[in-house]
Amino acid sequence: MKKEDTETIFAGLNLPEKEQRELYGISQFKKIEKNEYFIAEGQVPRKLAFVVKGLFRYVYIDQKGNEFTKGIISENSFISSYSAMIHGNPSSFFIEALEESEILEIEYHNWLEIKEKNPFWTFFLLKVIEDAFCVKEKRERELLLLDAEKRYEIFIEEFPHLENRISQQILASYLGIKPESLSRIKKKRKT
Repeated sequence: MKKEDTETIFAGLNLPEKEQRELYGISQFKKIEKNEYFIAEGQVPRKLAFVVKGLFRYVYIDQKGNEFTKGIISENSFISSYSAMIHGNPSSFFIEALEESEILEIEYHNWLEIKEKNPFWTFFLLKVIEDAFCVKEKRERELLLLDAEKRYEIFIEEFPHLENRISQQILASYLGIKPESLSRIKKKRKT
C-alpha cells in the first residue's frame, strides 16, 4: 500500500498518516451491488464500513412492506448498525446500497483492538458519534416541526448532489411523505 492510497481514500476524515495506515490495515476492500444489503434487519452486526464510493440508506421495512428511510449515507462516511453491534443485538433496520458501491469493511473486534491500543480512536469515535447525534437531532426536529415542502427544500439545499442519485420513492420515504405528495411539491416549485 502506498501512502497516496490511504490519503486519497481517507481525504475527508483528516486523519494523521499513522492512523490512516492503522485504519486501512484493519479494513477489507469490498464491492456492494445496488440493492444489496450491507446489514439486514434481524442480523447481529459484527462489522462497520467506510464508504469509499457509492450511496446507502438505512431503512425500516414494516410487516406490510412499507419502507421508512431513516438516513441516506454517501461517500466519506461510516455505515453501521452501531447500537446493535455494541450490544450484540439484532439490527432493527437494513443498510441497503442504492448504487454500486465500494467500501472498506472493518470487523468490530479489529476496531475494538485498535481503539484500545491507540487513544486517538476513542476521540475519533466521539467526534463521529457527536456528528451523527447532531444530524439525528436536526432530522427529528424537521420531521416533527416542518411541513413536507420545507423538508424537501432543506434536503435540496443541503444535498443538491443526491436528488438525482435516488429514486423519487426513496426520497419521499426519507421526507416522510408519499411519492404522489413529492410529485406535487416538485410541480409546485417549478411554477
